[in-house]
Amino acid sequence: MLIDKTKLPLVAEEFMNETHFEDVDIINDLYSLITTYENDASEENKNSLIEKYNFWTTHTINHFQTEEKKMNELRFPPYPIHKAEHDRCLETMSMVLENFKSSSDISKLKSYFENDLLIWLDNHIKTMDTVTAMFFKTGLSPCQSH
Repeated sequence: MLIDKTKLPLVAEEFMNETHFEDVDIINDLYSLITTYENDASEENKNSLIEKYNFWTTHTINHFQTEEKKMNELRFPPYPIHKAEHDRCLETMSMVLENFKSSSDISKLKSYFENDLLIWLDNHIKTMDTVTAMFFKTGLSPCQSH
């Protein structure tokens, strides 16, 4: 297990927390497939890993679109900043997968999960998602002028 759900930061909106818990389950499953491939670099294990990664990508796109739709509906002032961060994350996810597909280099994929992804996820939840969820709940944004 890469991420302990009980240590995941929580935000003011339950639907966002539930999605984050789903993300963690998928990420942990993927990490397990990474270690399986690391021990047995078979084509079957590579295909299972790629299939699960594609599932994670689709889940993440839907996750981000749900948040972005609500940000737009509620006219969330820092929407462009939050959206840009989502776009950057998806771009990185895509590049990491393409690199693995072409190189079969599991060390780079594993490093992405253990380092970049863990740091990004924790930071994104504690900053952007926390502020966004509070806005969804209260209508208040730290970016609003009074």
